[in-house]
Amino acid sequence: MDRAAQEGVFPGAVLAVRSGGLMRCLIRCGRLSTDPPGEPVQPSTIYDLASLTKPLVTVTSVLLLIQQGKLALGTPIRDALPELAGASIGAATVRDLLTHSAGLPGWRPLHERLEANGSVPGRTEPAALRLAVLRLIRDEPLVYERGVRSLYSDLGFILLGLVVEHAGGMSLDEYFARSVAEPLGARPLLFRPAAVPIDRSRIAPTEWAEGRGRLLCGEVHDDNAAAMGGVAGHAGLFGTAEAVLAVSGAWLQARCGQTSMLDRELVRQFTGRQPHVPQSSWALGWDTPTEPSSSGRYFSPESFGHLGYTGTSLWIDPRRELEVVLLSNRVHPSHRNEKIREFRPVIHDLVYRECSV
Repeated sequence: MDRAAQEGVFPGAVLAVRSGGLMRCLIRCGRLSTDPPGEPVQPSTIYDLASLTKPLVTVTSVLLLIQQGKLALGTPIRDALPELAGASIGAATVRDLLTHSAGLPGWRPLHERLEANGSVPGRTEPAALRLAVLRLIRDEPLVYERGVRSLYSDLGFILLGLVVEHAGGMSLDEYFARSVAEPLGARPLLFRPAAVPIDRSRIAPTEWAEGRGRLLCGEVHDDNAAAMGGVAGHAGLFGTAEAVLAVSGAWLQARCGQTSMLDRELVRQFTGRQPHVPQSSWALGWDTPTEPSSSGRYFSPESFGHLGYTGTSLWIDPRRELEVVLLSNRVHPSHRNEKIREFRPVIHDLVYRECSV
């Protein structure tokens, strides 16, 4: 970890490893930033978790709503989002979105289109802003036939976040706080930390944003999530490594048949690779190892995990009851730094070998 920071894989990072329910290590290295030079990273450093938002917030919330009978995997999203009635994407199911097989493109610059029509966070009502995003995705042509392949899509998870809000009867961040973070004691694990009384010196910055004219610290790095006010189904969550473990532990416990707030049969279904999508590694919102994998060479086929663009990852191996959280801000000072691609499998291999001793 120290060598990775010295070699510029990231300015700094936190690695948390738990095995059999016991914390095996909580390692920190490097500094919060390089430009300007920041303070040393601490175990309590808060990172922009990027796409870890997908499994931690959106997938966990969807599973809870299914447990409560408010949603089903086979529900067409037009039933949850009436604005999609008559649109091609409206026929896609919750399952299709979770497996990234709904036909949507991976990404579109929604933030630019929102700005063009005058929808700006802070000046547009949140409900109107979300409706504008929903209409943009509704009008986006599908790029493949639903169910025939898998294409990782932020747009699909933006829709899932809106589905959670409709089914849960409140905003995504409020539903997550009440139904997931607070019951699990996952603190701090939240959206928009810059808007709440948290010491900003605890937050690792990401990148200088030309469009926003500032170094981002406590503001989501993802432009589409920022355009939605910092709360979205695909990105926007911030937290510490130990807070991430609080949620991953609920998934692992249920997967291993232990006491958990999550239904064990649903968790088994959500964390298993879905055979109905050809040549896909996706479970329901979670990824599974495929060679080469960011989880390295040793994680079992039953493992599940996810990556985050800013330099974060979570991998869980139920066979070994092993959880590995790596949080970094590799996009600081520039997202062009991709050294973490080679580092991730190396650190996971090392962790696995050390936990086998």
